[in-house]
Amino acid sequence: MHLELEARIAEELARPAPEAACLLSDAIRERHGDAVAAVLFYGSCLRKDTHEGVLDFYVLVDDYRSAYRSLYLCLVNRLVPPNVFFLAQDTALGTLRCKYAVISRADFERGVSTASLVPYFWARFAQPARVVHARDDDARSFAARCCTRAVVTLVRRLSVFLPATGDTQRFSPAALWHEAFRRTYGSELRTESADTVRSNYETEPARYDALAGFALEALRDDGWLEDFSRRGASFEVVLSAKRRALARLRWQLERPLCKGLAVVRLFKNTTTFGDWVPYILWKIERHTGKPVEVTERQRRHPFLFGWPVLARLLWQRDIF
Repeated sequence: MHLELEARIAEELARPAPEAACLLSDAIRERHGDAVAAVLFYGSCLRKDTHEGVLDFYVLVDDYRSAYRSLYLCLVNRLVPPNVFFLAQDTALGTLRCKYAVISRADFERGVSTASLVPYFWARFAQPARVVHARDDDARSFAARCCTRAVVTLVRRLSVFLPATGDTQRFSPAALWHEAFRRTYGSELRTESADTVRSNYETEPARYDALAGFALEALRDDGWLEDFSRRGASFEVVLSAKRRALARLRWQLERPLCKGLAVVRLFKNTTTFGDWVPYILWKIERHTGKPVEVTERQRRHPFLFGWPVLARLLWQRDIF
């Protein structure tokens, strides 16, 4: 892995986290005890520098058995990681809310690697994050290595979709990240507008431009790319047309698996999240700009009475 890229990621992760994130991290650690190796803060509240809304965390644990008292939670976390929980905490800053995902270090490392069949993990952690808590230097270094791997995986998996002439591609960093965000959001139940996809990059364009260059250098040094060079503000990549075609085919074949796992996670998380219906409705409205109205009976018994709403959303393609 390219040392300059990992150093850049490690510096970013080590930046001070907001007070709200620290307070919620403390509450999360009280729930899961000594099993917690690190807590990573990421997502829209980090990008917007706000604690309004719902903050997002990943909690890296040594193993699931030590993280839970419940055998059920341990089992489903191992079968389909991560488990996602909701937490609301009264603090000096007011009531803070977050959702946090629990995943073992081993599953997290696999999830950000190029061997992963879904972009669920590497798509998230190619974006900015902060280590709010690290148990020791080893845990902090582990987080940096994994986030570095996430960036390289994203660039390797999705740069192949940019236009090519024979074995050569020439593209801007912005084009790479826009394509990557569009495809990774589209692989989940996360309909996003073009403005949202574009704004992800535009919050920190210098950061994304630099990381893309470092990742392409790492891929060249690792032998994945035949050549890489900078041409002014653009990148020029040489990759065999056959390898590019196989990478594109792999993505297309994996896309149904991504959708299927997204549905499984959605239903699994209804058993861990708490009062999840208002949160899901808020997320759909936030991503689509369209409010979703449900009756009190549908909110209280979504599996019995919520199917007409779900059918309408599917028909309108608001969640696919």
